[in-house]
Amino acid sequence: QQEFLKGAKIAYETIITDFGDSDNKLIASKTLLSKKIFDQFNEALQDRGKRGHQAEITFIGINSANIKEYKKIDKILNVTVEFIAEVITCIRDKEKKIVSGNSEKIKKIYDTWVFSRDTNSKNPNWQLIDTLS
Repeated sequence: QQEFLKGAKIAYETIITDFGDSDNKLIASKTLLSKKIFDQFNEALQDRGKRGHQAEITFIGINSANIKEYKKIDKILNVTVEFIAEVITCIRDKEKKIVSGNSEKIKKIYDTWVFSRDTNSKNPNWQLIDTLS
């Protein structure tokens, strides 16, 4: 469990930071996302790009990560994790004006994510398959 949570925290920070950075692309976290989630996130980033908006994020840290549920269906293991984290984040427009968020203020974020892996697979990595928050 501790080993899983350690990996989940790294994945969480990687995904949040990748989604929240200025290039509006998913690069570092691509392998951590199911196709469904990748497509959803990518669409949001393309919309952001079309508006000429850019994100800025500073990941402060994770306050807590708790396993809410384990579910095994055949060979697939799904684990639901509740995260509470702190970030400084904002979105800026073409003129670098802040359109949302705050570049100075730490914000608490609450996320419930579902990670999945095929227990028969040689690949030890988990993928984010759902966001419930």
